[in-house]
Amino acid sequence: MAGTSRVFAAQLAGLPVFGPDGESVGKVRDVVAGLRLDRQPPRVLGMVVELITRRRIFVPMLRVTSLEANAVTLATGMVNLRHFHQRPNEVMVLGELLDARVTVTSDGASAVVVDAGMEQTRTRDWVITKLAVRERIGRLSRRGPIQVVPWEGVTGLGFAEISAQPQGAQELMALFDTMRAVDVASALHELPAKRRYEVADAMDDERLADVLEELPEEDQKDLLTHLNEDRAADVLEAMNPDDAADLLAELPDFDKDRLLSLMEPEESAPVRRLLAYSHDTAGGLMTPEPVVLTPDATVAEALARVRNPDLTPALASMVFVARPPQATPTGRYLGCVHIQRLLREAPFDLVAGMVDHHLGSLSPNASLGEVTRYFAAYNLVVAPVVDDQEHLLGAVSVDDVLDHLLPDDWRESGLPETAVISES
Repeated sequence: MAGTSRVFAAQLAGLPVFGPDGESVGKVRDVVAGLRLDRQPPRVLGMVVELITRRRIFVPMLRVTSLEANAVTLATGMVNLRHFHQRPNEVMVLGELLDARVTVTSDGASAVVVDAGMEQTRTRDWVITKLAVRERIGRLSRRGPIQVVPWEGVTGLGFAEISAQPQGAQELMALFDTMRAVDVASALHELPAKRRYEVADAMDDERLADVLEELPEEDQKDLLTHLNEDRAADVLEAMNPDDAADLLAELPDFDKDRLLSLMEPEESAPVRRLLAYSHDTAGGLMTPEPVVLTPDATVAEALARVRNPDLTPALASMVFVARPPQATPTGRYLGCVHIQRLLREAPFDLVAGMVDHHLGSLSPNASLGEVTRYFAAYNLVVAPVVDDQEHLLGAVSVDDVLDHLLPDDWRESGLPETAVISES
């Protein structure tokens, strides 16, 4: 095998994976090891690779021809594209070993695992031979020194112990800090429930809200019910109102009403308005927080608003102009201004002079089919939702429409179960 024959597992996280002719396959998301009944070093079975479709597949270590500091290269041949499922005797090195509590046998010190060192043997097998551990001082682990010890130099890493013992999430969170919310959600989805809860408990409300928005519906409900009521309400407040409404709509009425009552009134009000509409209508799909300006706003002000990094590209593509108040439901809706028009005008010009009065709007009761035809007809990525009294209620973005049009498993559908990686 070219490249290194010794590596720490955390260094592999996020590395791109290439075929023999340089074609991109995906990214490394975890390493899978087989735990043994004795205390001998476990064999590294393979890697969990995330394809561009976000499906996670298993790639055996024997298929890896090169481990470099910046990439992993695979050998020519067949790759099984079935979705990865962890077997009972397997452990996810990054997802489960990190932060595991162990005892260093040489001095009896309590420690946590911060990384795992892998080494290739003469038979081309990879085994976990070393562990980087941080001594725990009192209840804290971050203050202790880090030392590298042999796998046999610690106790506490049996499968039953890993499954049962409470773990922190400090090291795993350090990895997640370098990943987008959608990638963290994909990683959480693959973790055992116990580990998923520990990670959720360690996240701050804003980060957990971002990740929840990217999780499948069942995972969302599972994590929300795991949280205590007060924290669940705080996380819902941090979510986008339309995502919070979608999640609450799936809960029993008692739980939904209880959580809404625990939210701050100004945060729950837009969520309650969204819950009044069916999920497959423009009112149910919309966000109540588009960029809304008054007619006397300048182009410079409009551009400053759309530069907000929290806005999705779709919502940043258009600003809506309305009479005060600007919060939805607004005063009389006047029209919209496309970002391309803003970029062509002088910064001190008023948006009132460039409003598109002719672009149609959607009724909050417009069906999903009507919304879809609207986007197709006008070639837009965001659309205004206006009521009978000409108040702007919110905006529907094309990504929300796609989420409702595609089947739940669309990311995994249409792929063969195997694919050939070949040299050109």
